[in-house]
Amino acid sequence: MVGLLEIESAAKSLSMEEREALVLFLAETLRQERGVKMPEPRRFTKEQIASWIAEDEADMKSLRNGE
Repeated sequence: MVGLLEIESAAKSLSMEEREALVLFLAETLRQERGVKMPEPRRFTKEQIASWIAEDEADMKSLRNGE
């Protein structure tokens, strides 16, 4: 059996995409083993996202200006 340190070392040699796939795989298998059902993905309109970004930008501007 391979130990955790060996797995961590091997994971470091993977590409970013492969590490992301590994994390998703591990999360999914853990959820299945624990019987946890994930909620459906939330859907947002482009307008909602644009509004959040504009609000964030305004907050950052205020922060930088010391307001």
